[in-house]
Amino acid sequence: MTQTDTDILIIGAGLSGIGAAVHLTKRCPDKSYRIIEQRSAIGGTWDLFRYPGIRSDSDMHTLGYNFKPWTESKAIADGPSIRKYVRQTADEYGITDQIQFDTKVVAADWSSADQSWHVTLETASGAREQITCGFLFLCGGYYNYDQGYKPEFPGEASFKGQIVHPQHWPEDLDYSGKKVVIIGSGATAMTLLPAMTDKAAHVTMLQRSPTYVVSRPAVDTFANKLRKFLPDSWAYGLIRWRNVLFQQFFFRQTRAHPEKARERLLGMVREELGPDYDVEKHFTPSYNPWEQRLCLVPDSDLFTALKAGKASVATDHIARFTESGIELKSGETLQADIIVTATGLNLQYMNGIDVSVDGVKAAPGSLLNYKGVMVSNVPNLAITFGYTNASWTLKADLTSEYVCRLINYMDRNNYASVTAKLDAFPDETDPFVDFSSGYFQRVMDKFPRQHKEAPWKLHQSYTADMMNLRYGRVDDGVLAFETERATAKSEKPVLQAAE
Repeated sequence: MTQTDTDILIIGAGLSGIGAAVHLTKRCPDKSYRIIEQRSAIGGTWDLFRYPGIRSDSDMHTLGYNFKPWTESKAIADGPSIRKYVRQTADEYGITDQIQFDTKVVAADWSSADQSWHVTLETASGAREQITCGFLFLCGGYYNYDQGYKPEFPGEASFKGQIVHPQHWPEDLDYSGKKVVIIGSGATAMTLLPAMTDKAAHVTMLQRSPTYVVSRPAVDTFANKLRKFLPDSWAYGLIRWRNVLFQQFFFRQTRAHPEKARERLLGMVREELGPDYDVEKHFTPSYNPWEQRLCLVPDSDLFTALKAGKASVATDHIARFTESGIELKSGETLQADIIVTATGLNLQYMNGIDVSVDGVKAAPGSLLNYKGVMVSNVPNLAITFGYTNASWTLKADLTSEYVCRLINYMDRNNYASVTAKLDAFPDETDPFVDFSSGYFQRVMDKFPRQHKEAPWKLHQSYTADMMNLRYGRVDDGVLAFETERATAKSEKPVLQAAE
C-alpha cells in the first residue's frame, strides 16, 4: 500500500473496534493501525449506557470474542462486567496505547490518485486535522451515540416531573419512592422495569404493542461445570458452538413454523404469570416471532416483579402528557414522578461519517452490500455490522478475520486497493435488514440494499458467513484489485442506485 500515516484506521474502541485491533495484531503483525474513539473511554455501548440493570441480551459465550474465553459465572452479564472484559482485552493485547480518544471522524475521502483515505478528524475542542490511511475499518456500531430516538409527545412541556432517556441516564437520578413510567417495550424497557423496583414505589411499562419475551437462566450451570474439567478455551469453544447451533436451529424453526413458535413462546409466558394474567393483551404481539428481535429476561426477573405487584404493564396509546403523568387514549391516567422514554435508538450506517470517493459522496442508500462487510464501488473500506438474530460479536469476529485475510492477500500480490465492483445497480433489491422493528424501518432508506444472490446477499447465519468469510476465496471474481501503477487508468465509481 501507499505510504500513509497508518496502514489501517479503526473507528471505534468498543466491542467491535477492540476485537478488530486484536485480530490485526494476531494476523497482520507487520501492519500499523490506529483507533479513533469519539468518547473518552474504551467500551462503546457498554461504557455509554449506565441505566439501572444494564446487561447483555445475548449470552456471553457468543457475545464474547472467539479468542478470549468468558470465564465469569453469569452468562447473561451486566454492563460493568462486559466493560471490564473489553478493557481487559485491550490491555492484554497492548491495544490501549493505539487509541486516540475524544476525537470524532467527520469525513473520509478515498483518493484514487494516491490510493489512500484522507480522513478528517475533529477533537473535543473543535480543532480539525487530516490523516491518511491505506484501509478504513468502521467499527463504531450502528446507532448514533449523540442522541437516542425520542418522539415528541403532546403536552410534554406540561409534565412537572423528570423525563429521562436511557441513553443519557443522569448519574444522580434518585427514584426512591417515586412512581416511574417507562415508555417502550424493547430490551431496554424490560431491563429497566425489574431493576428499578428495588427503590421505586411502582414501575409501569407503557407499550403501544407487546413484544415476544423469553426467560433464560443468567447462570449457565453446564458451562461453569465444564470449566472444572476442561481448559477455559476448550469449554468456551464447546459452549459457544452449542449456543450458536441451538440459536440457528431455533431461528430457522421459528421462521418455518411461526404459529407453533408463537404458541410455545406465549405458553411459556402464561406458565410464568399464571392463568389470571391478561397475556393476550400485554404479551401477544401482532407479528410473528423473529420478525423483530425477541427480548431475553434473565431468571424471569420481569415476571417476578409483575407477580410481586412492584410493577405493571399498560398496553395503550398516549393521548398526552399531563402535569402529573400520562393520559392514555383509553381514558386512563398513569401517575408518574419520572417518565423514562425507552423509545429506541437512532440508527446510522458508516458511523455517521461523510464518506466519498474522489470527492463523489458515497450515500449508503445508493450502495449494495457485499458479504455483509463491504459496499459496492468504495475501495479499501470494511464495516462491522453484527447479527440481528444472534450475538453481535459472532459477525464482528468473522468480519475482522476476513479483513485480515483480504489485507494479507493484497500484500502478497502487491495490490494497493480492493473494490467490490458493481457495474450497474440491480433492478430488484431487498432492504439491508429484514426486520419490522420501527427503529430499523425509520432509516432503511439510508442503509445499503442487498441482492437475492451472493455475494451481494446479507446472511443472518453464522455458519453460512463462516464458510464465506473464513474459508471462501478472496479473489472471487467480484473484487477488483489494483496495484499503485494501475490507478491512473481507474474509472469513476458508480455510487448511485438506478432511479
